[in-house]
Amino acid sequence: MRIVVDVTPLTLPRTGIGNYTVGMLQGLVDAGGGHELVAFAPVGPRGARTVRAALDGLPIERRIVTVPPSSHTWRTLWSRLARPAVERLVGKLDVFHFSDWMYPSQRNGVRATTVYDLSPLHQPDWVAPLTARMHGRKYEHAARACDVLFAISRYTARDVTETLGVPTEKVAIAYPGVSARYSPEGPRTDFGSPYVLSVATLEPRKNLATLVEAFALVRARRPELQLVVAGAPVSWAEQDLRGEAVRALGYVPDADLPALYRGASVLAYPSLLEGFGIPVVEAMASGTPVVTSTHASLDDASGDAAVRADARSPEALASAIERALVEREHLVPRGFEHARRFTWRACGEAVLAGYESAGAAPKARLE
Repeated sequence: MRIVVDVTPLTLPRTGIGNYTVGMLQGLVDAGGGHELVAFAPVGPRGARTVRAALDGLPIERRIVTVPPSSHTWRTLWSRLARPAVERLVGKLDVFHFSDWMYPSQRNGVRATTVYDLSPLHQPDWVAPLTARMHGRKYEHAARACDVLFAISRYTARDVTETLGVPTEKVAIAYPGVSARYSPEGPRTDFGSPYVLSVATLEPRKNLATLVEAFALVRARRPELQLVVAGAPVSWAEQDLRGEAVRALGYVPDADLPALYRGASVLAYPSLLEGFGIPVVEAMASGTPVVTSTHASLDDASGDAAVRADARSPEALASAIERALVEREHLVPRGFEHARRFTWRACGEAVLAGYESAGAAPKARLE
């Protein structure tokens, strides 16, 4: 199969979706089968450089098309006008896997996309206004036009079926993987005293203000602890991280995250809604116990290896952090075993199976 994957989101600093995109591509390579993989992105000049850097080392074809500013306007118009077909820029294809950023038409082949979560529909105030508008249009189109929609957890798969009305046979689950760099071996970050770590973009659904309140309760009993938050701020919302012994690092590159996880006493991840919750399994793979929300969207990431708590209750979160500190020796091996389930090769194999079940033989489509 000739598989064209839209990698336009790689123009941004890599967090969850960017990491999943690169990991999925690596998984498709690792899964083998002799398929021809093409990374496609119509982006501005600066974005083109960022995309190429993100794809460095992947043995796949690149079709990075530079368009004049604003590239977002170009992509939006292309999606709405449904012309020209994507084959005009990438050639013949058997699969087109589009992103959240655009959904141009295609003449033939399987039409696919990945839905990470439906928070822009359920809680539009939790995302940037542009994201809510852009994703809402994408979801409506995907539900109507795709042969297969991939979800990254069982929760999201159910949500796609129930909220978007997509038949279950058109929804496939492709869990994210955990990179081999997340392991107990290697350097550990040292801030001079033990720390609770949270890895999350500073957006409302990550619920960091409640974590700061919970940490204050924990620190009253354990004054040696710090709270370290690794995550970029967002321009459209503020999270109040002011508190004693709270350290905000801002955006942390992927290369620096393993040492942060290894050095932490606990990872606290009190998100109110996730597509999966990849920091949970990254921390487990690094040998760090995890506290996370009881929300069902985190069930797959948590398994039976995390301490779960009501994320809206500072008292419940504080109690869970205390428990994770005390039960570290019990939680760490369970976390290792759970995290081993998630590999990028398995993700690639699930995606290939989804394409094949949707029927990779060319399909005629109306322009």
